[in-house]
Amino acid sequence: EGNPYTWWVGKANEKHYYWGGSGPGIQKCACGIERNCTDPKYYCNCDADYKQWRKDSGMLSYKEHLPVSQVVVGDLDRPGSEAKVSVGPVRCQGDRNYWNAASFVTSSSYLHFSTFQGETSADISFYFKTSASDGVFLENLGNSDFIKLELKSATEVSFSFDVGNGPVEIVVRSPNPLNDDQWHRVNAERNVKQASLQVDQLPLEVRKAPTEGHTRLELYSQLYVGAAGGQRGFLGCIRSLRMNGVTLDLEERAKVTPGVKPGCSGHCTSYGMYCANGGKCVEKYNGYSCDCSKTAYDGPFCIKDVGAFFEEGMWLRYNFHSPGTNVKDLVSRTLLSSADPEITAPDLSLNKEELSFSFSTTKSPCVLLYVSSYTPDFMAVLVNPTGNLQIRYNLGGTKEPYNIDIDHRNMANGQPHTVNVTRNGRDIVLQLDHYPPTSYSLPATSDIQFNSPKALFLGKVIEIGKIDQDIYKYNTPGFTGCLSRVQFNQIAPLKAALRPTNASSHVHIQGELVESNCGASPLTIPPMSAATDPWHLDSASADFPYNGQAIGDGVNRNSAIIGGVIAVVIFTILCTLVFLIRYMFRHKGTYHTNEAKGAESAESADAAIMNNDPNFTETIDESKKEWLI
Repeated sequence: EGNPYTWWVGKANEKHYYWGGSGPGIQKCACGIERNCTDPKYYCNCDADYKQWRKDSGMLSYKEHLPVSQVVVGDLDRPGSEAKVSVGPVRCQGDRNYWNAASFVTSSSYLHFSTFQGETSADISFYFKTSASDGVFLENLGNSDFIKLELKSATEVSFSFDVGNGPVEIVVRSPNPLNDDQWHRVNAERNVKQASLQVDQLPLEVRKAPTEGHTRLELYSQLYVGAAGGQRGFLGCIRSLRMNGVTLDLEERAKVTPGVKPGCSGHCTSYGMYCANGGKCVEKYNGYSCDCSKTAYDGPFCIKDVGAFFEEGMWLRYNFHSPGTNVKDLVSRTLLSSADPEITAPDLSLNKEELSFSFSTTKSPCVLLYVSSYTPDFMAVLVNPTGNLQIRYNLGGTKEPYNIDIDHRNMANGQPHTVNVTRNGRDIVLQLDHYPPTSYSLPATSDIQFNSPKALFLGKVIEIGKIDQDIYKYNTPGFTGCLSRVQFNQIAPLKAALRPTNASSHVHIQGELVESNCGASPLTIPPMSAATDPWHLDSASADFPYNGQAIGDGVNRNSAIIGGVIAVVIFTILCTLVFLIRYMFRHKGTYHTNEAKGAESAESADAAIMNNDPNFTETIDESKKEWLI
């Protein structure tokens, strides 16, 4: 009914139902595109349900969905049903000239190159990015002949030239501003028959050459990229400038030219969104990187969880001030202020906190996290004896701590769970797993400042002074399980313990801390509905013995032994039958895919969509060679 049992997961944790040789949204394999599947009723060979091995294979080349992080294969619970899946390596190719760029920082700055040799044909292409409304991209002059490309206005690009028959100008007008500080591509061509100009994917503007007259473009001056002849020059970045197939080395020339810088700042404008989970995009010479130092994550894009397994009795303490420093340095030395300009170094209280982490455990009660202070103030996240989560605040002004109890599910079930707590003044927002956020409010008599925070504990509280009675009871024997991506404002205690950083001196560990991602939250993929899930068990029709009720003390011991023997015999018979059925009716199917460049086209409507839709093809030859790892 159109709901596949098999899919793969790509970047951004999205499910995809198309396969190698096909494209996004088509939900077919390569044979479905080429119309040569084993069974013409289906769009994949493996859907034919034959007893012989069938194979689907191809290349996944839509780079916005790569790499493949997971493949889910269903419909295997039937007798005789088998599948083999292999995922090949990600193959990356690129053109080192693709990011050869220069930044023009003044309207009078320019680069000069030798005269452009384009007497009978000219093919010019480049990318530009600017916030200015106009400027000359490039120009080359002759006695009366010339060739010029310029940004005439925020929405117009002009290609003009004169080969002796009078000036000719072609203008492409964009419905959207081109000075949006995003990359735009320009492609201008001129030969003896016609001239054309295209910007991005806008319609191609063409001008036919006169049937009679001059055809040779005779130039003598140097080629100027940027300002020329007193005209207002280009302000911004130009990269991958190709003149008749030759890439001009803008970076090398920019190194010795005033007013022009090699490379191009601003990669973060286009690609900064890939730095996830609060990672900061950092401009590099001809690229960018993600700074994950202020996050609880790791990896090139700040998406790798940093977590650890805690054995019973193990604990970690993160001191908000380094050994030997006084209390007044607390906030400034630890960035505890969470980037709030209102909280400065002399201010030793917090009006807001942001706490997030993931955990998994099978034992309760326990202390997951505890923030102590030099005053009676504290914050705690607990699992109570029934396995429910509890958030506890004590900021003063009330006789008892303020508790938030989450009673609707058991959190000590061994599954990963995420907790996000945000407090701003009196308002508290709690989000558990992928449930909607829930708002709470501190009592009217409660203070709203967390005074003099001292240390953060994971797994167990080892603190001098009086501790809340319930927390003291939950403290024994301690937390057993996994904690991952723990972050309190801008402090990541687990990461500080597992990655050598300047903050490592703040950490003290009791026991052996073993890195593990077992506490990481599962992929944010919505579960299949009961109607389409092949593994769903209808609890209404299932017959579970005793239904969770305790067996009475008067059960006959002999009856229990006899029942056990009968169960073993039945189980042995069933196993034998399953083995025989699998041997007699082997149903086989295979699928092989290889992530690499390019998807084979074919003569069909789907293939035509893939070839013509800009979502499936890159805009220029150079970008076809650009791959994202």
